[in-house]
Parts: sequence; structure tokens; C-alpha cells
Amino acid sequence: MAASTAPHSGARPVEGAGGPRGTGRRQRRSPAARHESRSGLLLSTPCIALYVIFMVGPALYGLAMSFFNSSTLRPGFGGWVGLENYSRVLTEPAFWDSMWNTLHFTLLTAPALVAVAMLLALLVNRMRRGKWFYRFVFFAPGIIPVSSAVIIFGWLYNPQSGLLQDWFTAVGLTPPDFLGDADWAMLSVAVLTVWWSIGFNFILFTAALQDIPREVYEAADIDGASTFQQMKSITIPLLRRTTLLVSMLQVLGSLQVFDQIYQLTAGGPDYATRPVLEYIYDTGFTDYRAGYASAASMVYFLLILLLSLGWQLTSRYLDRRASTPGRRRAA
Repeated sequence: MAASTAPHSGARPVEGAGGPRGTGRRQRRSPAARHESRSGLLLSTPCIALYVIFMVGPALYGLAMSFFNSSTLRPGFGGWVGLENYSRVLTEPAFWDSMWNTLHFTLLTAPALVAVAMLLALLVNRMRRGKWFYRFVFFAPGIIPVSSAVIIFGWLYNPQSGLLQDWFTAVGLTPPDFLGDADWAMLSVAVLTVWWSIGFNFILFTAALQDIPREVYEAADIDGASTFQQMKSITIPLLRRTTLLVSMLQVLGSLQVFDQIYQLTAGGPDYATRPVLEYIYDTGFTDYRAGYASAASMVYFLLILLLSLGWQLTSRYLDRRASTPGRRRAA
């Protein structure tokens, strides 16, 4: 009874005595906590310094360069042009063509890399034996350098002696020119990318599946739920956060494609596979228009930033919507 009437007695809680004020802003941090904070700051200083030098610094320099008629053939910024570079970027058809190529590549790779990685993780997770072998097989391609993956698929796609050409011929079909035909080139690069980079997403889904308590499935078995019902009502909902994370990472990764396309097709045929980053590279280091390339980089960075913010807001909305029924049932 005394405990229930104490908050109404008018007595003020003692500072630092464990009451509400004891955990407020005025509570001093212990020497051990201050030492731990200083140690963390010192340990992270080299990483922060390298990030500022090699990431933040060049980004700010590129932003400043985008307002000048800069060239890679002469030192300095060049003449001031203001927003002229940005106006040229937004009205340049080649920039928007490369934007469409990047979007096309993203639509071909991102859904497949999320869905197939989840499917493979679900299948391997249900195996009783040999899980380590299949995990190694699916993750191994991501270890090799992109140049090695390009060499492998270059042999497969070779129009004279490629293995795929022999397969098409063996079944009586006319083999297409995988890298020389505009209708096949982007799809060919997408197949390479899915094979080469699916291992990372596979590992993320595998880790998420291992975090699901086995007791949940045992209770579902007792209730008579089938494997499909367990996957629909337990596995897929509990993988929602991981799926959103993998989807966002994959979309951002696909939007930054450069290496495999540059090495396999060099943006051809007839610029049918040239992404935005290769367009920026060509204008900056082939046409020597550094100021224009910087403006194109800033425009593309802004578009990706807006996409990331939109995805983040959508994810938070979905999280709140998914958690609302649980709160109502708890109430």
C-alpha cells in the first residue's frame, strides 16, 4: 500500500537514487564509460579519416567541379559555367538512354537475385545432409574476381566456339549472337551477374533462416500445418525484414553496375548496354569533359538518394502496418 501511494505523497525523488531523475541528463557517466567512449573514437579514427579523404573529399571536389568547364587535359577548375552542365545533362538523350539501360539491367537482375537467393536458401535449409556443400557451391562464384567471371562467360558466349553455341546447335536451334545482338546483350550480362553475385544474398537469407526458432515449426507440426502452410505463415513473414534489406541492397548494387558490362560488352552493341556509370566514365575520361561528367554524377547521386529515401519511408510504413495488428491484439 505504501508503494502505491508513494508517487502521490509529494516527495521529490532523490537525484541519482535510481528514480526518474537518476537516469536523466544530469547523471554523470562513469570513468569506465568515458574511457570506453574515447577508446572507440580512437579506434574508429583511421577509418573515419580514410572515409573523409577518399570518399567525402572527392565527392565535394566533384560537386565544386560540376559548376565549372573543367577538363582532364588541363589543371584547375576552368571557367565558371554555373548550372549549364546540369542543364546539358538533363537535356542530353544519351544520358537518359544510359539511364534506361541501367534500369533495364536492374529489372533483369534485382528480382532474380532476391527471389532465387531466397528459394535456394529455403531448399538448402530443409536438407538434412550436405548443407555445407551446397552453401559452398552457391557462395563460391562471388569469391572470384569479376574479370574471371567475365572471361568464363566470354568463352560461353563466343559466337565461334562458345559452349552455348554448341548447345543450341545440338537441339536444332540457331544460336543467337549473345553479345553482338542488342536484344540479347543485356540479358547475357544479367545472367552473368546473377550467377556471379547471388552468393551474398544467399548467405543473408541462410543466416536469417537460422535465426527462426525451431520451436515455432514444432508447434506448427503439432497443430497439423503442412510444409506449405508453415512456409506461408511462418517462414516468409519472419523473413520480411531480411527480404526488404536484401532487396534494397540489390537494387542499389544493380544501379551501380559498371565492371562486368564494361569488360564484357564495353557498352555495346551500339550503346545498347551502356549504363550511367560508363556514360559518366566515357564523358569524363574519353571526351575529357570533367565538369560535365561531375554534373552527371551529381544528378545520378541525387536520383539514387531519392530512391533510397523513398524505400526507407516505405519500409517504415510497412513495419508500422505489420506491427499494428499485434498491438491491437495485445491491447
